[in-house]
Amino acid sequence: MIDELHVHNVALIQDATLTPAPGLTVLTGETGAGKSALLSSVKLLTGERADATEVREGTDALVVEGRFFLPGEDADGTIVRRRIEASGRGRVEIDGAMASVRELAKRIGSSVELCGQHEHQRLLTQASHADLLDSWASGSVEGPLHAYQEALAAAGQAAEKLKQLQKAGRAASERLDEAQFILDRIDAAKPEEGEYEKLEEALPRVEHAEALMSAAASAHEAIMDDGGIEDKLSEAISCLHEAARHDPKLDQLADALESSLREIEETATDLRAYGESVEYDPSELDRMQARMAELRGLLRSFGPTMDDVFDRRAQAAQIVEAAHDGGAAERRAQKAADAAEAALVSRADELDAARRSAAPLFSSAVGEQMSSLQMGTAQVELSIERLPRAQWTHQGPSRVELLYRPAAGVSVRPLRRIASGGEISRVMLAIKVVLGDGDGTDTLVFDEVDAGVGGSTAVALARLLARLAKTHQVIVVTHLAQVAVFADRHYLVSKSVADVPETTIREISGEERVCEIARMLSGDETEASLAHAREMLANAH
Repeated sequence: MIDELHVHNVALIQDATLTPAPGLTVLTGETGAGKSALLSSVKLLTGERADATEVREGTDALVVEGRFFLPGEDADGTIVRRRIEASGRGRVEIDGAMASVRELAKRIGSSVELCGQHEHQRLLTQASHADLLDSWASGSVEGPLHAYQEALAAAGQAAEKLKQLQKAGRAASERLDEAQFILDRIDAAKPEEGEYEKLEEALPRVEHAEALMSAAASAHEAIMDDGGIEDKLSEAISCLHEAARHDPKLDQLADALESSLREIEETATDLRAYGESVEYDPSELDRMQARMAELRGLLRSFGPTMDDVFDRRAQAAQIVEAAHDGGAAERRAQKAADAAEAALVSRADELDAARRSAAPLFSSAVGEQMSSLQMGTAQVELSIERLPRAQWTHQGPSRVELLYRPAAGVSVRPLRRIASGGEISRVMLAIKVVLGDGDGTDTLVFDEVDAGVGGSTAVALARLLARLAKTHQVIVVTHLAQVAVFADRHYLVSKSVADVPETTIREISGEERVCEIARMLSGDETEASLAHAREMLANAH
């Protein structure tokens, strides 16, 4: 609710303050007096686009301030200030802190609805029509709508999980091909722990068996053949023992040589045994060389060590094993997604059924209010058409659209394509009255809702606005005395005729109000118009 509005340097207004009533507030005055500037100020405070041409000529900037009491917020109210410079630069403050226009629209704009002939975006926007119906039929639609929204969220989550598993499955499939190749390649070779190291040690002996046997035989012959190392050492030992008769020290040296001779003889025995152990087998050599080549192929592909080869095999085996379980997980996810989708369709059917039951009752209620506005046989209808699954939204599975029939027997068509500005204004008023306080809006601002209206229709319009003011704060710019007399607070907007025109706004009451009502009735203040004005004011309250 708007508690107070202060306007500075907007269009022809130099300085003005408006304190709307909680109920019905009217703004009256001659055409061109500047009432639209006040509405522009309200628009600025609700987050609408600024226009630098609205800055009063000869000044640097306009400033609009307002205090709002918003549901669930501080009892002291919310202070909003918006400044627009002549250069086009702007600044927004909410409770003294800098803010954006988007924040302003979200926080204030949602509580104030502008209902001028050129501001029926909500009524003319098909996307809002389901909200209108749901707000009116909250008791019967709220439950099915909530259940549908929960089912939609659950179906979305299930579909997303399935999508992720399918994506992971495709990636796993690509990894699976590689893993299966690795597993098949390594398992085909069947490497064993320590096999490569043993083969690496043994293969050179088999490859050089002939050279090894020849070396062992030659060494054995050099030791044991006639005239070999053994004979010469034996001769040397014998000489030393014979000479030791003259010097006993030579016995010690002879003993040392005897010890070496025994070691040499043992080595010769080992050489003979080694030579006999080495075998040259061409077929075994081919087998070992082939096996080594096979293992080295694994090392090149998955090495550099055999431990790396075994690690790669373990990883590949894990991927292959997981792929089988992944398929089962994907099947489970598909089953869950199908179940969630079936549940969603069921909830969607229930929501559509609830809306279809409420739609004719809503249309009838709005039609009654339209009839009271002397709109003849004009009617509104609600079309509910199921959309393709891909187009289902949080709002519902069907397209809900408000249709308008100008008169009985005339084809029904979308309101935005057929109704005039005045018709749209009156249809909106009828809808607002029917919705009562269920539309989620605190303040309604009507501009030219009375365009083209007179006589009994004007009286009906006035009574509807007064009724609407019982559930909303209503601000109306009007030229109808029938509307003005129902006001809880009446402001007169006037324009000076000085060199620099200036719009002023002030609250009027008492006899001054009687005079303004009389002017609105006849254009001047005659005894008859004044008497009529007093009578209308008395009958309105």
